[in-house]
Amino acid sequence: MSARTNQLSDRLLDFAVEVIKITDALPNTVAGRHVGGQLIRAGTSCGSNYEEACGAESRSDFAHKMSIVLKELKESRFWLRLISRREMLTSNHTEPVLDECQQLCAIVAKSILTAKRRRSSN
Repeated sequence: MSARTNQLSDRLLDFAVEVIKITDALPNTVAGRHVGGQLIRAGTSCGSNYEEACGAESRSDFAHKMSIVLKELKESRFWLRLISRREMLTSNHTEPVLDECQQLCAIVAKSILTAKRRRSSN
């Protein structure tokens, strides 16, 4: 694995850890449990899907698997925004994680575009 691959893998792992911390801090209410369940599923699957993408059999397969990573990041972003807007936790809890999610979305989206461009040029 390249240093860049390891760095993104580590960032996705750290993101999953932060998502777990947020879901553990949510209130034990119907809404808190529902939002927490949705967020933990989406937020922890990003890294595992990325690891799977790293083992892709082709550029097309890589782009497809990275699209799943992006989809899960975008879903995580929605749930983090909902937590923030509903003030289920303070912005001190959510803003750094939401910012990291935005950055990860941009990185993954760029990676998908690069893979698709390289696929079409071959």
